Amino acid sequence: MIVSDDAGQFRVGTHALCWVHAERLLHKLMPATPRQVKHVETLRELIWLFYKQLKNYQRSPGPRAAQGLQVRFDRIFSIRTGYGDLDKLLFRLRRRKPELLRVLERPEIPLHTNASERDLRGFVIKRKISGGTVSRNGRLARDSMLGLSKTCQKLGLSFWRYLGDRLGIGTSHPTIPPLATMIVARS
Repeated sequence: MIVSDDAGQFRVGTHALCWVHAERLLHKLMPATPRQVKHVETLRELIWLFYKQLKNYQRSPGPRAAQGLQVRFDRIFSIRTGYGDLDKLLFRLRRRKPELLRVLERPEIPLHTNASERDLRGFVIKRKISGGTVSRNGRLARDSMLGLSKTCQKLGLSFWRYLGDRLGIGTSHPTIPPLATMIVARS
């Protein structure tokens, strides 16, 4: 299951939308009057309360709770405030209800993309510092090494020790099992 920020390249198969990115759209609004400011603040509060209810649902899912959350979603995202930009945004998010409420079908999926964005942070920083790669082979090598590094980190394994083991540095044959074996053993 892919949880995304709604970028087009991630709209594949059955996917879910990130609640943090959805709420961020509200944060980007530029209300011009105190009344519009109040409407945005109220909606943000309602959405974060709803988010907490979704997290509770993940801990204890059930059909009645799912139905109640769907009704509450409709109630929140059907609100009309008279603030045009906010009303358009609420309508837009309501149209994305299936992706925003995918967690009701699959409680194990995350409600946000924070973990995957954290995994990419090292890559983004490296790209900004170095200016990227020059060739396709360079990009593939960089992506392979970053992927191996993150996987080792998640398995609590030293990347350098794993790499040395695979390259035969310090031993005549590998002593660390393949990463795929370790991943399957952990799941």
